[in-house]
Amino acid sequence: MIKSMTGFGKTTIETPNRKIVVEMKSLNSKQLDVFTKLPNLYKEKDLEIRNMIKDKLGRGKIDLTVYFDCSETEKEVMINNKIVEQYYHQILSICDNLGITANANECLQTVMTFPETFKTKVEELDNDEWLLLKQGVEEAAEAVNNFREQEGEILIADVITRVEMIENFSAGIPEFEVDRINVVKKKLEEKLKEWTDIQNIDENRLEQELVYYLEKLDITEEKVRLSNHCKYFKETVIKEEAPGRKLGFIAQEMGREINTIGSKANDCEIQKLVVNMKDELEKIKEQCLNIL
Repeated sequence: MIKSMTGFGKTTIETPNRKIVVEMKSLNSKQLDVFTKLPNLYKEKDLEIRNMIKDKLGRGKIDLTVYFDCSETEKEVMINNKIVEQYYHQILSICDNLGITANANECLQTVMTFPETFKTKVEELDNDEWLLLKQGVEEAAEAVNNFREQEGEILIADVITRVEMIENFSAGIPEFEVDRINVVKKKLEEKLKEWTDIQNIDENRLEQELVYYLEKLDITEEKVRLSNHCKYFKETVIKEEAPGRKLGFIAQEMGREINTIGSKANDCEIQKLVVNMKDELEKIKEQCLNIL
């Protein structure tokens, strides 16, 4: 099934110690770019989490955020009693030496602003919690995939419609080709009449130039190739799971043929059709950038 690269997933995990929220967002990108924002407790699992995301989502710019709900924290803050006592007694000793009357409360308040008076006890990640977190990441990735599938259905339907519009515009070109050929013939006849008075014309060279000129105006091959590209585009959508890059390449080839038709047209009505085809093709290219 065709998927978009845009998606969002969120899941909440309940553990005995905390409630963990996992949020995952996906945007389009040429390759896989994973950005993680994890609590310190889970940073040791960063590489494993990235590999899980790679296996589940394949390509795109992925932002993963894991945080603790409400006031849950990963750190237990404690007062470093030994350090505080050392600071306090040293200040009292200095006050005695200087003959200063020390206020116990003020000394203690001052001490508590000194470095290392507080220490944090960092938890270690136990295996049960890691398994729950892993499950949460997988569920969030699955939610992103479901979102991508829904977006992909809408996206590919729009793209196919635009490809068919290009085919319809191309099919309208023959209607104006007869008049175009007649105009070209008339111009050539007028020029040939002007050249009849010129002496020493190389008939063979003139014939070669006329053939070359007429071949330059012929757009039959371009129309055939454009038709084949459109057909190949639709076949690729049906047959491949992640055709985003390939569809982009096919769209480029479609653009080459459309541009060549435009440069060879020499007809106002055909140029209008070419402009319409280019307009639809630009929208197709934009959409292909978001197809997985």
